[in-house]
Amino acid sequence: MTITPPALSVFESLESEVRSYCRSWPAVFDRAQGARLTDEDGHSYLDFFAGAGSLNYGHNNPVLKRALIDYIERDGITHGLDMATTAKRAFLETFENVVLRPRDLPYKVMFPGPTGTNAVESALKLARKVKGRESVVSFTNAFHGMSLGSLAVTGNAFKRAGAGIPLVHGTPMPFDNYFDGQVPDFLWFERLLEDQGSGLNKPAAVIVETVQGEGGINVARAEWLRALQDLCHRQDMLLIVDDIQMGCGRTGGFFSFEEAGIVPDIVTLSKSISGYGLPMSLCLFKGELDIWEPGEHNGTFRGNNPAFVTAAATLDAYWADGQMEKQTLARGQQVEQTLLAICGEDATAQFRGRGLVWGLEFTDPARASAVCARAFELGLLLETSGPQSEVVKLLPPLTITPEELDEGLRTLARSVRETA
Repeated sequence: MTITPPALSVFESLESEVRSYCRSWPAVFDRAQGARLTDEDGHSYLDFFAGAGSLNYGHNNPVLKRALIDYIERDGITHGLDMATTAKRAFLETFENVVLRPRDLPYKVMFPGPTGTNAVESALKLARKVKGRESVVSFTNAFHGMSLGSLAVTGNAFKRAGAGIPLVHGTPMPFDNYFDGQVPDFLWFERLLEDQGSGLNKPAAVIVETVQGEGGINVARAEWLRALQDLCHRQDMLLIVDDIQMGCGRTGGFFSFEEAGIVPDIVTLSKSISGYGLPMSLCLFKGELDIWEPGEHNGTFRGNNPAFVTAAATLDAYWADGQMEKQTLARGQQVEQTLLAICGEDATAQFRGRGLVWGLEFTDPARASAVCARAFELGLLLETSGPQSEVVKLLPPLTITPEELDEGLRTLARSVRETA
């Protein structure tokens, strides 16, 4: 397939220079279904990006689409602030019965706004309110969002620089394996906490991703996460897990921290929680932390009722019987075998990942972008991650068929060979 880039005049002349993904994929997309998108010229693309993890169940999933259409056609509430609605009730009951109770998770549910950074901001705000302290610890190569509070606990220098003001009250610490196993876990962190001369303000909380998606697909070991939870408990700090990209089944279990056997104090969810790509986010926290005053944290679009409808339908369709996790882990093994073969042929490549999130890193950082560009020419959507965009990021829909996954992996392997 040969793809001719279209004339993007109106996008180039009218839309801000801040746009990014469209620069990697110079096509005008028109339709999408499942794991495929089609541009206005009829070219088909296999999607290994899935809306940056917002489309875990594929584009225009027919089960979710039917629930949404039925709700709209009966004139169901669209915009509801935080009013009680039948759609919100159905979601909360389903979330409790399908997700929280089977996992014995003691969480209250907060709707902080439509996006992931809204959820992170509310988590940071609540942690500081509960503990009466300002400092929050994050980790090297973390990404938690683009608003100011979230940027303060984000590691990427380019994104932080966009704030235009000092980003304060956040302290970075080394993520798992940051020193290639040469330094014991949390040695520096715990020493600073215990040393009265360290200059580290007592943190209210620690925020962490179990797998750093934007940071380069850096996977935290289960024992590292357990040790982090233990450290937080001993030092009177809250543990916040940002599960915005890695939650909703991306790593296998509904929550990415399940494998480690930990129970964070606060959890943020967004991206695929609505199932359909509709804006929605959640901040979950243990009941004793629910010290909010009515209206103390609000937002106009925190009551996106169509998202509640598709979210409830998603949980019923994919999480009521335990099959989704098994399927994701099986698809993950399929990806791992291909990446093993690719790295066996190319000594400059290495890979890492869990479930259906994987990263292929190259010694030459520019190689990852070249691989993604060639993949686009061959009809496969891939993006890069990592501080130097040195990692090819694989994020296909969880509902992708084995045949589609194999097709995309073959295209990836060809793109690696042809850019060597």
